[in-house]
Amino acid sequence: MRPVADRDSAEWWRRTAGGEFVLQRCDSCATPRFPARAYCHRCRTREWHWEPVAPAGRVESWIVSHQPFLAGVSEPYTVVMVRLDEAPECVMYGNWRGAEPPVAGLPVRACFRKVDEELSLIDWRPLG
Repeated sequence: MRPVADRDSAEWWRRTAGGEFVLQRCDSCATPRFPARAYCHRCRTREWHWEPVAPAGRVESWIVSHQPFLAGVSEPYTVVMVRLDEAPECVMYGNWRGAEPPVAGLPVRACFRKVDEELSLIDWRPLG
């Protein structure tokens, strides 16, 4: 199943497909935000811009799925929640690409998994 881009996320998906790791940043109060939204949750302005940030963070949490939700996906698989280093208010989710299980607080780096020309997903692997 492919993610469906909406009004707020379409540009993020386009940039991700091009290998960019970006967040929105409010032009009024400088609050970073992810996922993309039309307005700032802090000051309610609609003025913002896309900003590149380091594709790095720390494992906050994870789940191991033993349920076969998608055809062709080997089970089990791990999905991690990562708190971004340059935007601690923001978390991103992605598949785990480490050889060992994730650990809370583990430093990680994003890696782009190109599905096709129009879609790249962000997965996470341990640093080092």
